[in-house]
Amino acid sequence: MRIAEDTRRRVLRAAHELRYRPDLMARGLRTRVTRTLALVTDSVASEAYAGELVYGSLLAAAARGYLLFVCETGEDVELEGQLVEELLDRHVDAYLYASYFTREVEVPDALRSQRLVLLNCRAPGSGLPSVVPDEVAAGRSAAAALLDAGHRDGIWLVGETEPQVIAAAERVRGMEEVLGAAGARLAGTVPSAWWPESAFEQFGAFLDERRHPRAVICFNDRVAMGVYQALAVRGLRVPGDVSVVAFDDSDLAVWLRPALSSVALPHRELATTAVELLLGEGDPGTEHRVPMPLRLRESIGPPRASWRSW
Repeated sequence: MRIAEDTRRRVLRAAHELRYRPDLMARGLRTRVTRTLALVTDSVASEAYAGELVYGSLLAAAARGYLLFVCETGEDVELEGQLVEELLDRHVDAYLYASYFTREVEVPDALRSQRLVLLNCRAPGSGLPSVVPDEVAAGRSAAAALLDAGHRDGIWLVGETEPQVIAAAERVRGMEEVLGAAGARLAGTVPSAWWPESAFEQFGAFLDERRHPRAVICFNDRVAMGVYQALAVRGLRVPGDVSVVAFDDSDLAVWLRPALSSVALPHRELATTAVELLLGEGDPGTEHRVPMPLRLRESIGPPRASWRSW
């Protein structure tokens, strides 16, 4: 419409004085664009650490003028279906489908025809774009940090390594690549759940067998906490007797003493990248790997020349 400039200014002034707000729902019905996104997750919202995925998504959406709906399913398939139908009824423009930990997922059929990006998960064979942490490169970084400190043998891994745990399998692949190129290898694995209690018990039992690790790679910071405790009660020091490196770079990494060297899980960067792809910023491709930076701290030192008894 052709409106005189003076009239336009008077209308805008009146709208401001009356605190007029356009009806976005009505506009959405007309344009079929609601400027809303949805994040459908398993348990991300209720997990304090993984909450950075939610926060990063919120920031990225808001920066682009979008409102974000956050729906948590608790892996309840029936609830997930109900939530997706509710979102479709609200004409949400696009969707993020996210997981607390990197894994393969079954995407609801109702979402497959929507604009969709997978966040911290994959759906092999679907052709859907996904954003995941670069766990292979992370494994390389952890191993390289020990090599740089002079470690060549006595390097042990602590944690579970089942093939279905994508993070574990890819991290090990990266470690073996770097160690193999340097003529070194992992000495073995101490099986442990990814929690402090299990790591304390299993690694403690390992030490009590008179094993002599010079360095330990832990699958996450919680495992490293258990390893720290197992070493401490036996009078062994980090990094004087045993160097330790882990993954996640949670708050725990800084709280431990000495502070733990850890490869960061970049949850906020994962979310930002996913929102950018969702809104057409960049090549959607199939899989996007986000770098995991190594935070070097005081837990890595040169290997001891020999081990003392305890």
